[in-house]
Amino acid sequence: MSELSFEQMLDESFKTIHNGEVVEGTVIGVKPEEIILNIGYKADGIITKNEYSNDQSVELTEAVKVGDTMTVKVLKVNDGEGQVLLTYKRLAAEKGNERLREAFENKEVLKATVTQILGGGLCAEVDGARVFIPASLVSDSYEKDLNKYDGQEIEFVISEFNPRRNRVIGDRRQLLVAERAEKQKELFAKLQVGDTVEGVIKNVTDFGAFIDLGGVDGLLHISEMSWGRVENPKKVFNVGDTLKVLIKDIRDTKIALSLKFPETNPWAHAAEDFAVGSVITGRVARMTDFGAFVELAPGVDALLHVSQISRAHVEKPSDVLSIGQEITAKVVDLNEAEKKISLSMKALENAEDTQAEDTEE
Repeated sequence: MSELSFEQMLDESFKTIHNGEVVEGTVIGVKPEEIILNIGYKADGIITKNEYSNDQSVELTEAVKVGDTMTVKVLKVNDGEGQVLLTYKRLAAEKGNERLREAFENKEVLKATVTQILGGGLCAEVDGARVFIPASLVSDSYEKDLNKYDGQEIEFVISEFNPRRNRVIGDRRQLLVAERAEKQKELFAKLQVGDTVEGVIKNVTDFGAFIDLGGVDGLLHISEMSWGRVENPKKVFNVGDTLKVLIKDIRDTKIALSLKFPETNPWAHAAEDFAVGSVITGRVARMTDFGAFVELAPGVDALLHVSQISRAHVEKPSDVLSIGQEITAKVVDLNEAEKKISLSMKALENAEDTQAEDTEE
């Protein structure tokens, strides 16, 4: 029986390992670009910085210390220099992928930090496994700039899991949609017509403004923005402004809002403010062939008929009046129920002539 050489006996004292095997080792050295492990094999194991983490900003000398125990995977038993090439990140990713598979099957909500911003979306890591969240699934509304999510912790679900094709897709949008629907349900249960609520202006258009009431949007139509006239909502309201509004109507999921609060109704004291026989001053707001409409107060317009403009014949109001002109006239009729007031400038001319005649006598 032949005796074994010292080298053969030394080899047999070490375990055998194979490519793809998961082994445990103890850190015996750490350099800026690699970690050296004793894995109980005749050669030491090496983990390069690239095989430790996808994050190249990590400092190996700070992340790992001599004496630490690590579970790693064998990439090559012999890297050509007699050393065993190991990977830490790939094993972590495999474990992470198993975690993602379970989350996908159970529709579990995951929480992770955004590690990278790409042109088409965000990347996050779950237990070392990467998840891509397309821009269209980041939010329930259009996001112009995704950079604000960099480094943020976000929640999402896995909507597609295919690690073989490197397609693990996260979806944050459906969580936000579900959350918004729940808030809407709760809010609709509380809101009542006639309530005064506070909201934030979300968007302003030519026909009105959309107000976020805390998860539900309401429309403040241009006709409900003031008791008076609003020509251009964009000149009056700004996105982001906070506003107290009145709930005018609720139909299914549509809410109509108003700034015409009953206590500020200019017609409430019209009988006293614009009594028949009183002389008032107003501004010409608009004209037609049959007369001019004069604004006496915001929300209160009176008709100055063409026949009541002057004792002299007036063909049409625009011949003697202009938009924005301030005029003085007498209230000759008031109908509160129909919100109609009639004026006369001619009546004042008659009064002046009568006064002049009395003076001459």
